[in-house]
Amino acid sequence: MKALYVLFAVLSIVSCQNQGKEDINKAKQASIDSMKVEINKQRVIDSMKTEMANLEAEKAKAQEQKVVVVHQQDGTATTTTTTKKKGWSSTAKGAVIGAGVGAATGAIISKKKGEGAIIGGLAGAGVGAGTGAIIDGSKKKE
Repeated sequence: MKALYVLFAVLSIVSCQNQGKEDINKAKQASIDSMKVEINKQRVIDSMKTEMANLEAEKAKAQEQKVVVVHQQDGTATTTTTTKKKGWSSTAKGAVIGAGVGAATGAIISKKKGEGAIIGGLAGAGVGAGTGAIIDGSKKKE
């Protein structure tokens, strides 16, 4: 009888250890599966972002070009394509604004008005161009 109790105790201990290993393996597999699902979701999100960026680029390109169709009285049609002017870059705008502000400030502060305006204008143009270049760089990253 004692042998049966010992055998039963040993079997229960061994079966509990096996159950623990199975639970750990199930938890590992569940974790791996959930990570795979998240990776697939992120892959879909990334591909959608790429497609949206491509669409935005195509819209911007389409807005830059306008097509003008001219119908002539003899029945022929002439198509011309005009490109949209880009305007000033942030670097150019910054240089002009900085030069103006620097010249005005230099003329106000300096005892020699002309010399102060020239020095202030050059310094302001340099600082403004630098700031504009930073803005242009951040726009390119977007």
